[in-house]
Amino acid sequence: MGDWISIVLLIVIGIVLIYFELLLVPGTTIVGLVGVVLCVVGIYLTYEKHGDATGNWVLAGSVVLSLIGLFYSFRAKSWEKFSLKTSNRSKVNENYFSDISIGIEGVALSDLKPIGKADFKNKAYEVRSNGGHISSGSQIRVTKVSGNRIVVELITTN
Repeated sequence: MGDWISIVLLIVIGIVLIYFELLLVPGTTIVGLVGVVLCVVGIYLTYEKHGDATGNWVLAGSVVLSLIGLFYSFRAKSWEKFSLKTSNRSKVNENYFSDISIGIEGVALSDLKPIGKADFKNKAYEVRSNGGHISSGSQIRVTKVSGNRIVVELITTN
């Protein structure tokens, strides 16, 4: 009798941990792997202690119970509390970089090492230097605009 209690507990706790992984901590895989290991150990112990016929029944029963639990959870709509109910209506401001073109000059608002803030036409942008350090307050020029990346160089005076 003690063998059966430990086998049933291993399998039930394993299945619970697998569902716990799916519902509460998705992406960690540790809880799910522990659940799978517990199920496998429980089924292995059944084969080892009670023979092939009983092991096959326990294996089939475990699979059927898991599928019934999964099916019931979809039918009961228990997954809905974990799903997004509102749509995201935020938009990307695609015209944000419309004022920036190659050759435009501005001032570094922070040290660019190599990334920092710069002012062009009284508007602050995140920029990247051509590789070197550019001090705050230095005059800079845009050399490249690619997507949302602005590359600048230091304007040297002769």
